[in-house]
Amino acid sequence: MNLIDYLIIALVPVMLIVVSFLLKGLTRGVADFLAANRCGGRYLLTVAEGSAGLGAISIVSQFELYYQGGFTPAFWQLVNLPVVLVLTLSGWVIYRFRATRALTLAQMLEMRYSKRLRIFAGSLAFLAGLINYGIFPAVTARFFMSFCQMPSHIGVFSLTLPVYPLVMMAILGSALVVTLRGGQTAVMITDFIQGQFINIALLAIIFWFFIRFDWITVVDTLKVSEGGKSFLDPFDIGDMPDFNIWYYLIGIYSAFYTHMAWQGTQGYNAAALSPHEARMGKVLSNWRLAVSHFAPVLLPICALVVLTHASEVAVAEQVMTVLDAMPSEQLRTQQTTTAVLAEILPVGLLGLFAAVMFTASISTDSSYMHSWGSILIQDIILPLRGKPLSPKMHLLVLRIAIFSVAAFAFTFSLLFQQSQNILLFWMLSGAIYLGGAGAVVIGGLYWSRGTTQGAYAALIVGSTIGVGGLIVRQVDPDFFLNGAQIYFMSMVCSSVSYFIVSMLGKQRFDLKTLMAGEAQAAQATLDAPKKSKGLLSRLGISEEFTKRDRLVYFLTMLLAATFMLSFFVGLIWHFTGNADQSWWIRFWTLFIGFKITLALIVTVWFLIGGSMDVRSLIRRLRSGERDKDDDGHVDPLTSQ
Repeated sequence: MNLIDYLIIALVPVMLIVVSFLLKGLTRGVADFLAANRCGGRYLLTVAEGSAGLGAISIVSQFELYYQGGFTPAFWQLVNLPVVLVLTLSGWVIYRFRATRALTLAQMLEMRYSKRLRIFAGSLAFLAGLINYGIFPAVTARFFMSFCQMPSHIGVFSLTLPVYPLVMMAILGSALVVTLRGGQTAVMITDFIQGQFINIALLAIIFWFFIRFDWITVVDTLKVSEGGKSFLDPFDIGDMPDFNIWYYLIGIYSAFYTHMAWQGTQGYNAAALSPHEARMGKVLSNWRLAVSHFAPVLLPICALVVLTHASEVAVAEQVMTVLDAMPSEQLRTQQTTTAVLAEILPVGLLGLFAAVMFTASISTDSSYMHSWGSILIQDIILPLRGKPLSPKMHLLVLRIAIFSVAAFAFTFSLLFQQSQNILLFWMLSGAIYLGGAGAVVIGGLYWSRGTTQGAYAALIVGSTIGVGGLIVRQVDPDFFLNGAQIYFMSMVCSSVSYFIVSMLGKQRFDLKTLMAGEAQAAQATLDAPKKSKGLLSRLGISEEFTKRDRLVYFLTMLLAATFMLSFFVGLIWHFTGNADQSWWIRFWTLFIGFKITLALIVTVWFLIGGSMDVRSLIRRLRSGERDKDDDGHVDPLTSQ
């Protein structure tokens, strides 16, 4: 890397920190710090939340997935868009949650169940979140050390210091500055800026990919693969130990079961201007995925070409020298694509990709630190305390909690030895909370027979399986169940426990009382807003939809139908015996062309819409009134 690359890397984080300082004056209350005073517009929400979910560790985890599977994972993920569309267009979970006016999910659990359950669920969410987040700094730091070819130690005066912890401190410190200065308001706006930067930069890298590699060379590389581990045919992956068909089916089930239950970006759950705006933000997220989840597909393919094609032998030898120095096979797999990119990206793009990873790490770290720190205070400490804090003291303890989360992640990353793929570790650590939380959230919002005892049963069963699985996998990395399978077991067992224990009770909860009784939410009903009549009603379109909303809605349905049709075409051609290797090559060629076109359109579209939302958010925060009692506490009279 030369001076130009380092200047690019430094410029973006410095700009974000400056922006966070400029935004500090907008945070004038607890609701501002926790949820941007519920003033977020749809484009701002979808870009910012997408950026928060696409951290450096997420990109590295996708590198692992696609380096092992080639194009095949992209086929099974074609189903994701229709699944997400069904969730968002129906308002599944999100609409009812927003109608409660709760600032956090656990606050809603106190309103629905009890304060003790809120504390218990918040504790599990916090524990699972900390463990899940604990490897983020480690993976990101290893990326930068590999990508920037940093030494393991540096001399400072008479001291010799390890570089690894210093890199983690720099990454976490940058995210802390953004988060502590302005809370969710600063997190959301800086995440939007980062999201747009990432989209534009990844598009530039995608175009370089097609200049650097001839498509025929790429195809020739992917055609040569072992039986049962195809890079082209998604039905020939039965011998893959982890990322096989069952992995994707578990993911689809989890999407319905845990929708909105995971709290890593919980600040966004309550940040929308209205339930309808939250719903439209989720609808638009289907388009955002077209950009952010495309580059991580192509770059591992690039690594496959470099390391296996005869024309790239010289570069491959240099890369293998770097990989052979890795201390474990798991780290070697994790850093393969990174090592290749460090060797072949040209000046400028090298710094640009490093800046993408730096900003992606800041966006995710800031959102996760904000979420887990907020949950510690809002859903554990304050309910135990039993009475609200003054706004000034409340903001102070929130900032202390956020700093503590960063300190834990730093320590955990130094000590923990990762023994499985990132995606499988996330599933396993998430099972500690998500295994039971899905049943508790869905049952709490949709089933009047769901009881507090049933909720406890689900959370205890899910956390027991999750913790047990985490320990077993750490002691025996070759345990016969992987993280995804243990996660699925926790979801099923928790659901059964919730149902059986709830049915044994005789209580019924009036769900209408759960919806907000405030003036602005008094019109909320259990079925989302008033629906239009006829066909529009069947499609989930309510009277809140403007003509522009309906256009976006129908275009999103068309997009989902296109991907679903592509999936079924592949399915039919496979089972009729017509989908040979050459057919799959044509399939992936068309797929890539469509994705690039879509990415260009969405990047420009969301840049315009999101910029307008940022301006509106700032205007609302400057002029809006603050309610000092809007701090996430629940009136004892409203909870059981």
